[in-house]
Amino acid sequence: MAAMLLFGFYFMRRNKTVDDYFVGSRNMNHWHIGLSVVATDVGGGFSIGLGGLGFVMGLSGSWLLFTGLVGAWLAGVFLVPVISRYSKSHNLLSFPQFLEIKYNKRVSFIAGIVSAIGYLGFTSSQLLAGAKLASTVVPDLTNTIALVVMGVVAVVYTFAGGIKAVIYTDTIQWIVLLAGLIFIGIPFSYAEFGGLEASKNLLPDHFFSLTNVTWQQLLNWGITIIPIWFIGMTLYQRIYASRDEKTAKKAWFIAGLFEYPVMAFSGVILGLYARLAFIEGYFPAYPDINAFDPEIGVPMLLKTILPAGLTGVILAVYFSAIMSTSDSCLMASSGNFQTDIFKINPKNPKAIKISQLFTFLIGAVAVVIALKIPNVLELMLLSYAFMVSGLFIPVLAALFIKKLNSTAAIASMIAGGGTTLTLIILNATLPYGLDANVFGVSASLVAFVVVSALAKNRHLQ
Repeated sequence: MAAMLLFGFYFMRRNKTVDDYFVGSRNMNHWHIGLSVVATDVGGGFSIGLGGLGFVMGLSGSWLLFTGLVGAWLAGVFLVPVISRYSKSHNLLSFPQFLEIKYNKRVSFIAGIVSAIGYLGFTSSQLLAGAKLASTVVPDLTNTIALVVMGVVAVVYTFAGGIKAVIYTDTIQWIVLLAGLIFIGIPFSYAEFGGLEASKNLLPDHFFSLTNVTWQQLLNWGITIIPIWFIGMTLYQRIYASRDEKTAKKAWFIAGLFEYPVMAFSGVILGLYARLAFIEGYFPAYPDINAFDPEIGVPMLLKTILPAGLTGVILAVYFSAIMSTSDSCLMASSGNFQTDIFKINPKNPKAIKISQLFTFLIGAVAVVIALKIPNVLELMLLSYAFMVSGLFIPVLAALFIKKLNSTAAIASMIAGGGTTLTLIILNATLPYGLDANVFGVSASLVAFVVVSALAKNRHLQ
């Protein structure tokens, strides 16, 4: 954490313009961008969630991050070239600015509000998840103290150093995360329980299969994860920060490979070992496996089998994962508020100070939300669902269609986001076990096509 703060204040002294602060002077290389992208996308949610999937369904849980690979590579082929060109020609700073060019200011403004609120929720949820994890692993640490410490560190180095501090710390955090899981977590689990083959008599065969997954699960994961690669403000900022189009493409392909197979299998294998630990009686405080939260399985496993010093390393691993996502989400929300909602002129002599002020204030609000609203994860999921369902179709249209209708884009955003939010809030039982996003994106597509067709007919008449 001290190192993260040092990075923040180091870049605080080097940042001179809004370009430096929000898009890293547009001159960063593919390794830093790629590792930052995967650190942001995987982060705390996936690193903990993958362990939960491994606990519940075994190796087939790895397919979750296969959708990340698909999303990264599709975006690398179709999105990155277009956005790179607009970035250079229009000096873009945010994702909604692209929509302003393709549609109009109304579309951009609405997208900016949706993105800003969504990423504010993401920041809060990541900090809360980290605090809960820390207080689980360290019994004497309260949730409030853990949240305040993590929040202050993440907010201060992000507000001070901007996107450069975020990307460079993301690189370090990803290396810490991956090294901790691969070189500490898995080897110590292997030493404790033996190879997975030796444990097959304790678990059903489907835990060791890659086919223990339904088409509905694959579709739900795909419709939730793939679109974020096309609408994520955090990802657009990294395209803008790349040295050129070739650099950005390389970064996206690197990110995809680190998601699957590297992180995917590391996470689910540890989840499998956590289930073995439960069966072997390593968690006596939790006698009923059906009442056990699968997502705390891996932290509980590592806390139980590792010596004290290495337990601290693993705690740092999960802190790294969580901060690598929370800092990026904070920068995204700050960029949306400054660029798309309040529209601060980047040439304003005080623009970088205003940028830092926005980042600090939004970070402070995120910490307060996490302190006051314990179900912030639910708020995050609602924000995430609205972003994906509302923004994905207008962005795809902007990439592939020349003549666009802004009214169709707004109708698409409202129909898609509104459908998903309504289904989630009503807790509706959906056919075939499909996710609400499937119906939200479908509604968004229908609205876009219908309104575009009506506008075209009126024009012809």
